[in-house]
Amino acid sequence: MNYRHSFHAGNSADVVKHSLLIALVRALQIKDSALTLIDTHAGCGLYDLHGEDAGRTGEATQGVLRAFADANPLLDDYRAAVRAVNVGAAPQLYPGSPRFLAQLLRPQDLLILNEKHPEDAYALRGAMRGTSAAVHERDAYEFWLAMLPTRTPRGVVVVDPPYEQTDERARITATLAAAHRKWSHGVTVIWYPLKDRHTHVRWKEQLGRLGIAKMLNVEHWLYDADQPGIYNGAGLFFVNPPYAFTQGLPPLLEALRAALAPEGHRGVISAEWLG
Repeated sequence: MNYRHSFHAGNSADVVKHSLLIALVRALQIKDSALTLIDTHAGCGLYDLHGEDAGRTGEATQGVLRAFADANPLLDDYRAAVRAVNVGAAPQLYPGSPRFLAQLLRPQDLLILNEKHPEDAYALRGAMRGTSAAVHERDAYEFWLAMLPTRTPRGVVVVDPPYEQTDERARITATLAAAHRKWSHGVTVIWYPLKDRHTHVRWKEQLGRLGIAKMLNVEHWLYDADQPGIYNGAGLFFVNPPYAFTQGLPPLLEALRAALAPEGHRGVISAEWLG
C-alpha cells in the first residue's frame, strides 16, 4: 500500500493520529522535564487540501471536515491546532505531524524531523521555517536508531511511513526491537493503515513476540464489515504510553468514532494491550 501523506492529508486517519498525538504529548508534559520529539517520516509538514494530490482523493471531507462539523468539546484541541495554520472558518491547509508537534513545544523541548524524499524534505524545511525544529534527510530507520537515546531524559519517536515498500513492517519490527534495547523507557508511536486484516493480525503477533512490556494498540475501523481491497481505517501502536494518556483515552476514542463514522456505519475504535 502506498500511503504518501499528500494524497491523504486530513483524512480520518489523520484526525485520529493527530488527536491522539496531542493527547499523548500533553500527558507527558504534565511533568516539567524536557522532551525530545522525533518524527522519522515527517513528510512535507503542511498540505493544501485544495491542491492536486489531496483534491484527487477528497478524503478530507470524511476526516477533518467531519471533525470541524462535530460539536464534541473533546475534539477542541485538535480543531484549534488545525485552525492555527489557517485563516477563515473552513480549513484549506492541513498541518502534518511536524506542525502539530511544533505547536506543542515548550521552551525546554526539542523537535527533530526526518524526511528522506528530497522534494518533501525541501518542502518540510519551508513549512518549519520560524520554528526551532531540526530537519534531517536520512534513511528513516537508520535515523531512528541514531537518535537514541534522546538528548533529554524523556522523548517520543513518531514512526509514520507511507508503506511503499513490501518490507516496511519487517523493518519497523526489527528497528523497534533494536530501539527498545537502546531506549527501553522511551515512548514510541507507530502508525499503520488497515487494509488487509490478515496481514495486520500477523504483524501484531510478531510485535507481541518482541517482549515489550507496555505496548498499547489503538485501531479505528471505519466500516461495520471489512471492505475488501480498500482502505478500512488505521491504527497506532504506543510503546510506554503514560498513565494520564491511557486513562483519558476512552471518551476521546468514542468522540472520534462518532465524528468519523461513515454514513450508514457505526464504525469501531478500540484500545488493547499486546501480550
